[in-house]
Amino acid sequence: MTVPDEHLLILAAILFATGVAGFLLRRNAIIVLASIELMLNAANLSFVAGCRMHSTSAAVNLDGAIFTIFVILVAAAEAAVGLALVIALYRLKQTVHLDALNELEG
Repeated sequence: MTVPDEHLLILAAILFATGVAGFLLRRNAIIVLASIELMLNAANLSFVAGCRMHSTSAAVNLDGAIFTIFVILVAAAEAAVGLALVIALYRLKQTVHLDALNELEG
């Protein structure tokens, strides 16, 4: 039994909308990073669903899987750099709330 492609795309849309809401509404840096990861995973799910939709039974299309691997690599780099910035923010301000970052204002 396989999951229909339309259900995968609906789930990806729900995950992406949840990630956008978390990114826009939360002020905690860790929650913002987790929301970005959620949006990237929704994009991965969309790539895989699109790959499944456009492949035939005779030929397997791996373009979506290849894009997914690249997105996972970008997400890993984003997580490493983002967590390093969160640690630096916590050491400097003793908080991880993004409202405490007023030094970047011009």
